[in-house]
Amino acid sequence: MNDSLLLTQHLHNTVLTKIGDHRDILVAYSGGIDSSVLLHALVCIQQQHLADLKIRAIYIHHGISQHADQWATHCQQQCAQWQVPCIIEHVILALDAGNIEQQAREARYQAISKHLHANSVLCTAQHLDDQCETFLLALKRGSGPMGLSAMPEVILTHRHYHIRPLLTVSRQQIEHYASAYHLCWVEDESNQDDYYDRNFLRLNVLPIISQRWPHFNQMVARSAELCNEQQQLLDELLQPTFMALIDHQKSLLLEPLYMMSAAKRNAVLRMWFKEHNAIMPSRKQLAVIWQTVIMAKDDSNPQFILHDQQIRRYQNRLYLLPQYQDLLPVVLNWHLEPPLPLPDGLGLLTVTKTNSNCRLPLHDEVVSIRFYAKGNYHIVGRQGSRQIKKLWQEFGIAPWMRSRIPLVFYNEQLITAVNVFVTEQGQGHDLGFSLC
Repeated sequence: MNDSLLLTQHLHNTVLTKIGDHRDILVAYSGGIDSSVLLHALVCIQQQHLADLKIRAIYIHHGISQHADQWATHCQQQCAQWQVPCIIEHVILALDAGNIEQQAREARYQAISKHLHANSVLCTAQHLDDQCETFLLALKRGSGPMGLSAMPEVILTHRHYHIRPLLTVSRQQIEHYASAYHLCWVEDESNQDDYYDRNFLRLNVLPIISQRWPHFNQMVARSAELCNEQQQLLDELLQPTFMALIDHQKSLLLEPLYMMSAAKRNAVLRMWFKEHNAIMPSRKQLAVIWQTVIMAKDDSNPQFILHDQQIRRYQNRLYLLPQYQDLLPVVLNWHLEPPLPLPDGLGLLTVTKTNSNCRLPLHDEVVSIRFYAKGNYHIVGRQGSRQIKKLWQEFGIAPWMRSRIPLVFYNEQLITAVNVFVTEQGQGHDLGFSLC
C-alpha cells in the first residue's frame, strides 16, 4: 500500500470518526487548501461510506481582499463539481474600528449560524499546526489552563456542535493529500503578511522550531490536551459551588466570594464569564474588576467595560450586560396607537384594556414616552411623595434599568412607569400599557 493511499485512509477515517453520528454537515469553506481538503474528504466519505450524509458549504465574503469575488466564484464552481450546495454570505466589517481579525471571526460565525438547522453541525478545517499556533498565542498572552487548552475538537455553542475533524492532522499531511488528489484552491495573500501574530509564528518562528524538533506541533497538542484536562477537573470540582451562586439571570452572588482564596475566587469568576460565553478577561482585568466593581463602596454605582459588554454590581450580585444606548435624551410623541417601537431593542409599547390602571389623556394633553424623570412623585398605593431615585430603589430597579423603563407623560406630568408604578395624577381605569 503506497503512502498516498495510507494518508487517504488515515485522513478519511479521522474525519469519519470525528463526525460520528452527525449527518447534516455545514462546512465553513474559504476555498483555501485546508477547507478544500476537508470538503473533499467529506464528499468521498459520502460517496463511499455514508450515502445519507448531507453536506453543504458556506463561503463568507468579508470584502477585505480585492480577490474576494474571485474566491467566491471558485467556491461555487468547486461545489458544483462536487455536487455540494454552496452558500455565499456577505458580511460588512468596520475597517477603522480596531481588531479586524476578531471582527471577521465574530461576523463569520454570526453569518454561519443563520444556516445551521436543528440537527446541523458546523465543520471547520483547523489542523494540528493551527492548534500549535493557537497554543503559542495563548502563551504569549500569559493565559492559564483555560487559554492554553487551545481549540477543542468538539464544542457545543448555541445549541449546535462545532467540530474540527482535522485537528490531529498536520499541515504537511493536508498538503500531501491535496497534491495526491490534484485539488485546486485559492491563496489568501494576507497569509504572507507577518504583521499578524499568527502569520508571524507560521512564517518566521515555527519553521525554525520544527527543524530542530520535528514533532514539536504534536507535543504542543499534547500539552494543550493536558491543560484541557486540568481545566475540566477544576470546573468539575467547582461546579457545585458555582451553581449555588448564580440565578436564572446568570447573575453571581458575591458575598461567598469574600471568604474564598484569591485563586478560588478567580476560578469562580472565570467560570461565570464562561457561562456567559464572554471573552475571558485577562488576569490584570480580573484584578481591576475585583477592586473597582466588586469591592466598591455599597452606595456607589460601579461599572467596568469589557469589550462590548459592561460588568455591574447591584444588591450584592454581579451582572454581565450589553452596552446599552443612552436613552436619557429620547422623547417620543405618541397618539396611543398604533403600537410604538421603542429604541435599543426594548420592544413594542401597546395600549391594553387589561390591567387598566391609568386614565385617558385630556384633549389638550400630548402623550410622550421618555426615559428620564426627576423630582418627587406621589404614586398609587403609597402615602406622600418620594424622590424618583428612592422609588427606583424601593421597587428594586437596578441603576442601569432605570433609564430603560418607558415613562408615559401627559404633557409634563408623569403618568406611569410601565409595569412598575402609576402616579396619583395618572390613576384611572381607562387603559393600561404593556411591553411586548
